[in-house]
Amino acid sequence: MTDADLDAEKADARMLARAERAAVTPGDAALKLIEHFPLELARHEPVAGYWPVGGEIDGRPLLAALAKAGRKICLPRMESRAGPARFFAWRAGDALKADAFGVPSPPPSPPELSPRLILTPLLAFDRSGHRLGQGGGHYDRIISLYRAHGAVAVGLAYVEQEIARVPTGPHDAQLDWVLTPKEAIRCRIEGLRGRG
Repeated sequence: MTDADLDAEKADARMLARAERAAVTPGDAALKLIEHFPLELARHEPVAGYWPVGGEIDGRPLLAALAKAGRKICLPRMESRAGPARFFAWRAGDALKADAFGVPSPPPSPPELSPRLILTPLLAFDRSGHRLGQGGGHYDRIISLYRAHGAVAVGLAYVEQEIARVPTGPHDAQLDWVLTPKEAIRCRIEGLRGRG
């Protein structure tokens, strides 16, 4: 498959995934994520969350529960559309400021943190841990960078976002887990051995 073929397949998959996600009624899905969060992941910190935009499942109740359990929480900030994300400490109620994409983010002030658990938004996922993102490759780079330092990547998704096979290329980072309102799916068992 050529790069152009893969890009076209991903574009088609994104279009379908956006339509599927738009049809989801969130209900209590955000709270159900807490019920299915694997306790073995609770030892990893700092925890990187995200501010939900465009119909993404809301991970903020899960972040609040982890903060209440004493975990440090951080959110990403993109200073430029092409640059790397930096993670800054955040607590509920802290002032946020739009980043280069217009996403509410912590201001670029200390402390900057290096996450060990990365809660990741997505358009679609499969049970192998492949995720379909928005197409910029930002989370693929984030996951690859921090995984080299022992981080674990967990996709947050509605059940309806699961597809049989996500089209992937060599630069697409695989998730370790996917957490939905119905279950936690372990995707990369071999990738978690020996992590602490």
